[in-house]
Amino acid sequence: MKRKHKSYSKPRRPFDKARIDEEAVIKKEFGLKNKKEIWKADAQIKKMREKAKKLIGKAEEDQKALFERLNKIGMDVHSIADILALEKQDYLKRRLQTVVYKKELAQSVKESRQLITHRKVLVDGKVVNKPSYVVPVALEGKIKVKPKKAKAKKTEEKPVKEKNKDEDKE
Repeated sequence: MKRKHKSYSKPRRPFDKARIDEEAVIKKEFGLKNKKEIWKADAQIKKMREKAKKLIGKAEEDQKALFERLNKIGMDVHSIADILALEKQDYLKRRLQTVVYKKELAQSVKESRQLITHRKVLVDGKVVNKPSYVVPVALEGKIKVKPKKAKAKKTEEKPVKEKNKDEDKE
């Protein structure tokens, strides 16, 4: 079994006021649990940029394959310059949590996160309970909320009469 590695890196300057304010705005806009989720998105964008830089001098087919892969997950890229211009907000917009909110299946981003973690959201008929799931463009139209089940009516049971203590002693 492969060892799991950390999928993000902490900022170099932990108390940079501008970065903290920017992350607070992003966290609120996308309804994220903590700043680690922002750092993970940033790491994913960084990986995409590194792959694009490696492909600058390579064959056209390799570049097309990368563009196609990124277009499948909803990143609108047609050149290496487009990949290098991607930002963490572009990646965060493709998360299931944000897509559920944008499709108006939930009234707020926080509610969409709750629906997802409570296993109420179906993607292509399958339950997905990870708010960070990156939704492919092909599956974006297949996102639904589970229908609520009608509660079965309970038959009323007659209360059992308890004997008085006086009756027991006699």
